Amino acid sequence: MSSNFQPFIPQKAIPFIQFLIDEHSFDLHIVNQRQTKHGDFRELPNGKFIITVNNNLNKYQFLLTLVHEIAHHVTHQKFGRKVLPHGKEWKMIFQHLMLPFLRPDIYPKEILPYLANYLKNPKASTDTDVKLSLALKGNAAETGKNFVFQIPLNSFFEFKNVIYKRGNKRRTRIECMNMSNKKIYLFNQNTEVKLYNP
Repeated sequence: MSSNFQPFIPQKAIPFIQFLIDEHSFDLHIVNQRQTKHGDFRELPNGKFIITVNNNLNKYQFLLTLVHEIAHHVTHQKFGRKVLPHGKEWKMIFQHLMLPFLRPDIYPKEILPYLANYLKNPKASTDTDVKLSLALKGNAAETGKNFVFQIPLNSFFEFKNVIYKRGNKRRTRIECMNMSNKKIYLFNQNTEVKLYNP
């Protein structure tokens, strides 16, 4: 049985999503936040299909994630397992499924241009598109956190209980030194972290 998705997405998107759920028959489960993913799609041993989406996403992130996962399901129905998870078939279906949602009464005008640009060649994760990711979050990090790009150079921050020192920005990512093992890691600019004050 599908969870009640209606409070999680923009009002005007509800009929489109209801249509997709009815058309493609899958169970939707809204689950607690997972660190590594916003949503997923899988086939159960009994042949049923399940899509899960994290409950901590805002309405715009939730809608995009849900359609992303429905696109996996439709790709699976059309092409089986013989295509890449985020290959050209998935991209084409995802673009097609997102078209009805590219409207200012669903996505605010502050988000639409970044979303349209992302959909020209969608990636596995929206988080890799910094401009879209920031627009979807309303350019604001979670309370008590900052985006890595906001941390001053050579300042310290905490991420997943590890202390890092912020380094230089490369083309799209930021070099940060893990203070435990002294190795350099590359962070997406929009990663949310806590400023560390020893």
